[in-house]
Amino acid sequence: MSRLLIKNGRLPGEFVPWFAGSEDGFQAGHLALEEGRVAGILPDDALPFVPFDSVLDAAGCYVLPGFIDVHVHGGDGHDVMDATPAALAAIGRFKARHGVTGFLPTTMTAPLAAIGAAVRTAKECTPTPADGARMLGVHVEGPYISPEYPGAQPPQDIRQPNVAEFAELVALGPVRLITLAPEQPGGHDLVRAAVDADVVPVIGHTSADYAQAIQAFDLGVRQATHAYNAMTGLHHRRPGTLGAVLSDDRVFAQLIADNIHVHPGAMDVLARCKGPERTLLITDAIRATGLPPGEYELGGQAVYVADGACRLADGTLAGSVLTMDRALVNFMRATGWSLAKAWPATSRAPAVSLGLDRELGALKKGYAADVVLLNQAYEVEATVVAGDAVYINNTTRLSQNSQ
Repeated sequence: MSRLLIKNGRLPGEFVPWFAGSEDGFQAGHLALEEGRVAGILPDDALPFVPFDSVLDAAGCYVLPGFIDVHVHGGDGHDVMDATPAALAAIGRFKARHGVTGFLPTTMTAPLAAIGAAVRTAKECTPTPADGARMLGVHVEGPYISPEYPGAQPPQDIRQPNVAEFAELVALGPVRLITLAPEQPGGHDLVRAAVDADVVPVIGHTSADYAQAIQAFDLGVRQATHAYNAMTGLHHRRPGTLGAVLSDDRVFAQLIADNIHVHPGAMDVLARCKGPERTLLITDAIRATGLPPGEYELGGQAVYVADGACRLADGTLAGSVLTMDRALVNFMRATGWSLAKAWPATSRAPAVSLGLDRELGALKKGYAADVVLLNQAYEVEATVVAGDAVYINNTTRLSQNSQ
């Protein structure tokens, strides 16, 4: 039986039974994990009576539910479209170093065989590896998007929604999200097919106007891919997809908080409209993430990374080199929100958006033991997945068989 005690941390007050309020919204306590699950939050006087196998000292740290990134293409030199177990494992290890405990490997617009290979590979891999973030299913971004808003998706591979092709992908592996342009011919049929297959339909890379977006929400679309980017914008006489996303409480808004894709002021607008429970911080990270500036590849295209931005040769933004810990800091600065207010956008909101909120995104008894420790500068000190410490910045924090 594996039992880990995370001691001396500061936990969100809402999870602490004796919380009576604090200036920062957090409460000192100790988090007990057993057999990959949260066993409870303990006060000091309970520690002598609780057996454990190892101790992770969280002194000086905030203890939060692990980050969930629903939109990531790669990192540390690897890409989801490499379609190899080694690539997915490496991405998972890299994500864990930045506090991510669960992620959705995200495909690119490509021929069906290439997308299918990536989906099939995800099925073949262990969902919860021993040394990295767990995979929560695949996010299929494209190819059924608008040719008017391709972003960095290869335009030659964009095609109209195809329910039969989608069914093939679902049969190949754990598709959980699909980004599509619902206004395209056959788009409504694809949204319905996704809902029927228990796949979350996501509006993105879309030329939909306001009315078309609302109609898609009525059919079951429940997320928007990288809000503001690759969609019709907000105008006072033409509210566009963005206006529909900002105003409709049914929809979660993905946000690339790198200060490049979206201005901090626009982040603040989105946060005020969606709140922390409907905002999804994402990275949209590519294989260049974690590596030096230079030339890389995305979807068979050359991508140039400089000054923190990733661009195609024509200047089009092409994903990011953002990490989730950095996204949280940028978001807090843009909004003026405290950590206590902002953290749900990194974990609870993504869990709810995926229908996994009875398993992930909280430090409640019985929930998955997926945890991140942040120091006072909001840097990752440790990441725990399924009760195992898969990343520790300072190994002296972990001790074995000692109370």
